[in-house]
Amino acid sequence: MIKPLFQKIIVAVNGSEPSFHAAMYGILLSKQYKCELKAIYVVDTSTLRQLTMSKIFIEEESIDYEKCLERDGNRYLSYLENLAKEKGIKIQTELKKGAIWAELIKSAEDFGANLILVGGKEHQNDSARNLIQLDKISRTNSEIIGSASCNVLVVNEPDIEKLFKIA
Repeated sequence: MIKPLFQKIIVAVNGSEPSFHAAMYGILLSKQYKCELKAIYVVDTSTLRQLTMSKIFIEEESIDYEKCLERDGNRYLSYLENLAKEKGIKIQTELKKGAIWAELIKSAEDFGANLILVGGKEHQNDSARNLIQLDKISRTNSEIIGSASCNVLVVNEPDIEKLFKIA
C-alpha cells in the first residue's frame, strides 16, 4: 500500500484574503484526508529591521509596528482556529518572528510537513500600494517554493468560500 502523499500540512497566513483561502483549503484537505494541519503567521521583523536601519522607521515606530503585527497575527490565527473548529478539525497555530520565508521553511521542517499551502494572487484593483504588496507576497512565495524540501501548493481556488460553506 502506498503511503498518503501528505500527512502534515503547513499553511502560511499573512492576513490577506488569498492566505485565508489557502487556510480554508487546508482545513478542507485536513477534513477529507485526515491529516494534521498547522497555520503559521510570521511577524516580518527582517523587513522592520531593514526599515529601521534605512532610517525609514525610527526604533520606537518599529517596535510599535511589530506589536501591531503581533496582535494582527494572533487575531488571524484565532480566526483560523474558529474556522477549523466549525468543520470539526484540530489546527495547530504558531506566531513566529523573522524573515517570513525562512521561518515558514523552518516550521515546515520542524513539523515534518509534506505540503505547504500559500495564497495565490489577490483579486483587487491595481493601485500602487496593492502592486507593492503583491510584489512582496510574490517574492515571499517564490522564496518558499524555491527553498522548501516538500511540495508547495499555491491556492487559487475561486470558489473556496462556497466549497467551505457546504463541506
